[in-house]
Amino acid sequence: MEISREQFEQLLEQIRELTARVYRLEEAVEGKQSPVHSSEKQPEILATRVVEAPAQAAPPPVVRIPPRVPAPPVARKSPDDLESVIGSHWLNRIGIAAVLVGVSFFLNYAFENNWIGPAGRVIIGLVSGIAVVLWSEYFRKRDYEIFSYSLKALGIGILYLSLWASFQVYHLLPSAVVFAFMVVVTALTCAMAVVQDTEILAVFAIAGGFATPVLLSTGENREIVLFSYLALLDLAILALTFAKSWRFTSVLGFISTLVLYISWYNEFYDQTQLAPTLIFATIFFVMFAAAPLLILRKSSGNAIPVAIALANGVTYFLQAYVMLRNVSTDEMAWFSLLLAALYLLLIRVQIAGPDLEAENSLRLVHLALAIGLITVAIPIRLEAHAITIGWLVEAAALLWVGGRLKSEVLNSFAVLALGLGIFRLVFWDSFAPSQLIFNTRMADYCVAIAVLGFTAYECGRRDDDNWRMIAAIAIVVLNVLALRALTLEVSDYYAQQMPGRPENAFGPASFLRRRALSIARDFTYSALWMAYGGVLMAIGFWRSSAFVRWQALVLIAMTSVKVFVYDTSQLDRIYRIMSFIVLGVLLLAISFAYQRKWLKLPSQAT
Repeated sequence: MEISREQFEQLLEQIRELTARVYRLEEAVEGKQSPVHSSEKQPEILATRVVEAPAQAAPPPVVRIPPRVPAPPVARKSPDDLESVIGSHWLNRIGIAAVLVGVSFFLNYAFENNWIGPAGRVIIGLVSGIAVVLWSEYFRKRDYEIFSYSLKALGIGILYLSLWASFQVYHLLPSAVVFAFMVVVTALTCAMAVVQDTEILAVFAIAGGFATPVLLSTGENREIVLFSYLALLDLAILALTFAKSWRFTSVLGFISTLVLYISWYNEFYDQTQLAPTLIFATIFFVMFAAAPLLILRKSSGNAIPVAIALANGVTYFLQAYVMLRNVSTDEMAWFSLLLAALYLLLIRVQIAGPDLEAENSLRLVHLALAIGLITVAIPIRLEAHAITIGWLVEAAALLWVGGRLKSEVLNSFAVLALGLGIFRLVFWDSFAPSQLIFNTRMADYCVAIAVLGFTAYECGRRDDDNWRMIAAIAIVVLNVLALRALTLEVSDYYAQQMPGRPENAFGPASFLRRRALSIARDFTYSALWMAYGGVLMAIGFWRSSAFVRWQALVLIAMTSVKVFVYDTSQLDRIYRIMSFIVLGVLLLAISFAYQRKWLKLPSQAT
């Protein structure tokens, strides 16, 4: 095919335009610059020199496209070095603390020498606090925000301490007046935080607000006044959370409310105050149940909302349990079910925030709490071991939620709850079953075994050696609890057969009866342990699990020691013979299974 000089020039022009377009598109995708117009400078296209040839056999030109120019590295902002952090953050705080200490020493010296009277001291404090707060605004307007907030914290602290001294130290003003002034300081600080859109100022205000009843405490029981004030303060925190979705204000409010509630409860509560105390506890619970929903309206991240929701539900249930457990188990059981129903309703609340994953995480926590409360309600109604079952079920729920949220905090709480439940079941709870198998003790052990099985399954799926170790421990504890539960049932069976009348306890017939039953019981122990070991070995072969087979071998070895050491000397001849025969047959069967390689071990698999 022949090509003319004119056609060749047109082809080169088209290639230039296409190359320029590709080059501009690559720059636009990489974010270096937006696509430019064709009038801007374009990359050159180098063509080889065209060698003149006869018109009938003109060779096609060779076009060389320039290589892609690598994108320049994106400049990254370097983090503040240690010197900058110390100079800008810590030195101003240390300086403020030094000034505060120095002024305190001077004022103390002046007070000791009676240079300034009580009223003058309070006025100096109030004026100094206001002056420091106003002075901080000078630095804020010049973009020294960190220094400005530190000065505000100093000024607010001086105001609270001066008001406190006017009541507690110098008795110049009544508590009601000082309380009103402190509320005004708190409200003005909150307003300043909203206007300046600064959460740290809101934290200062809330801290001062919760410190007010502590500073003005007279040691008297004023439950209604105290809790009404805390409720109003928590309502203000909810308003801040609704307006700004601030997180740490809610955390501080929850912790402070809980601390003051527990302090009052330990000091003043009695059964006559049940109704108002439970009402206020419910008001606090509702407020902080709403806080996570308000936080997620405008912000993302699930750590703080989930922590508040979990801590709020657990502490409220424990508060009610402590107050209602001595009143009526029926009321406590219904309370648990109503609380579970509330959490089921919270699952359906649509937040419509920016973080859908965080909303789903909060719903999973509400579901876990609902499951735990429903499960706990049953043993509470039956007056059984509610705490043990509650811990076990809550451990399973937290482990399930923690696995889906990938939250180490929830997972750690799950392991802690599981450990507490197992410890309480084995070492704390006492049982007196009236019938075999179908009794409260066996039910508790079945719950524990089921939770341990779920723990082993859930932790074994995780790609982490620590959680796989926990799964292995759960399997071991599961087998130990199962064997213990069966052994206790055997013990109870023979205990019920023992002679029970005291007048015949030391007679010949009674002695022979006791000895026969003790021998039969000891033989049954050996038979039970051997049977359990055989079942474990079969499961180990079926599941190709060396870990399970090793557990079986350990149990069989312990049983062998018992047979050779104890049964030989204590059991009658017939039981002794049966123990050795059963043990021997079991050991031979296991050995034969290993030698015949019916089921390949992991090391033998090809």
